Amino acid sequence: MNITPLVWLITIAVTIAFFVYEFYAHVRKPHEPTIGESARWSAFYIGLALLFGVGIGVVSGWTYGGEYFAGYLTEKALSIDNLFVFLIIMTGFAVPKIYQQKVLMIGIVIALILRGIFIAIGAALIENFSWVFYIFGAFLLLLAYQQARGTHESNPANGRFMKFVRRIFPVTDEYHGDRLTVRKNGRRWVTPMFLTIIAIGFVDLVFALDSIPAIYGLTEEAYIVFTANAFALMGLRQLYFLIGGLLERLVYLAQGLAVILAFIGVKLVLHAMHVNELPFINGGEPMLWAPEIPIWFSLLFIAATIAVATVASLIKTRGDRSRPLTGHATPDTEAAAPAQGTPATHATPTTPDSKEHS
Repeated sequence: MNITPLVWLITIAVTIAFFVYEFYAHVRKPHEPTIGESARWSAFYIGLALLFGVGIGVVSGWTYGGEYFAGYLTEKALSIDNLFVFLIIMTGFAVPKIYQQKVLMIGIVIALILRGIFIAIGAALIENFSWVFYIFGAFLLLLAYQQARGTHESNPANGRFMKFVRRIFPVTDEYHGDRLTVRKNGRRWVTPMFLTIIAIGFVDLVFALDSIPAIYGLTEEAYIVFTANAFALMGLRQLYFLIGGLLERLVYLAQGLAVILAFIGVKLVLHAMHVNELPFINGGEPMLWAPEIPIWFSLLFIAATIAVATVASLIKTRGDRSRPLTGHATPDTEAAAPAQGTPATHATPTTPDSKEHS
C-alpha cells in the first residue's frame, strides 16, 4: 500500500478539522444531547467509516479493504468497551450531564493523540524487528485472559493514580461550571472537572496499549491502523449518549472482546512463526508450516463474535428483567442510577474529592 506524505497530511488535517467542527458545533455550548441528535451523528460517522473502507477497497484492493474493516470493527468494539469505564468515571465524579460532552471530547482527543504515538512506535518496531509479533501476540493473550475475568467494577476515580493526583493539586469540593481551575482566597484550585479529565486521559493510555497491538495483528499498514482508530473514535461521544442505557445490558461484551483479543493473539504468534528470525527458535529459520489466517476469515470471525456477544447479552438481560422483583434494589441498579443523569446540584456530596475536604 503506497501512501504518500501528502495523503498522510490530508488525512490528518481532515481528522483534526472534524474534531474542531465537533467542538464548535456541539461541545462548546454545554448541553445534554438528545437521542435524535446522537442517533443522527452516530449514523453519519459510521456511514462515513464504511464509505472510507469501500474507498480503500476500490483504490488499493480488497485485501487492504478487508484489513480496514476488520480493524475498524475491532477498534469500535474496544472503544465501546471504553465507554463502560467512561461511564464509571462520570458516575464516580458525579459529572453533570450538560458537561459530559466536553469531558468526552477532551478524552477522545487525548486517546487519538496517544494512539497516534503508539501507531508510529508500532510501525517502527514491525519494520525493523519481526520478533515483535511474538511480544504482541503474547501480550494480547494475556489481555484476553484479563478481559475475560474483568467485571468493570473498579472505579478509576478512587484508584491509586487519582489519589496521587489529589495529593499534588488542591481540589475544590464543588463544580464551577465546566471550568478546570478557579482562584479562591488568592490561591489556584483545580475542580472535579480537571480530575475527571485526568482520569479519562489515564484510562486512554491503558486502552491504547490494548488496541494498537490488536489492530497490528490484522494489518501491518500504519495508514489503515490510524484511519481505523480515527473512525472508531469519531462519533464515540454521540454513541455514549445514544447507548448509555444499553451499555448496562451488554453483559457479555467483555467475554466477546476476550475471544477477539485471543484470536488476534494466536494470529500474531502464527505470523511470527511464519517469519521467524530469532536464532533460538527453529535455528532462526521461518516455520513455513505455520498457517497464515486470511483476512476474510478474521473479518467474519470478529463480526460474528461481536454479534453473538451482543445478542447473548440482550437475551440474558431481558430474561433477568422479566423475573419478579423482590422489592430490594440490586447493587448494579444502585450503581447505575447516578449515571443516567446526576443533577448538577448533587455533584458535591458524591464527588470523591469532597470527602477529603469536608
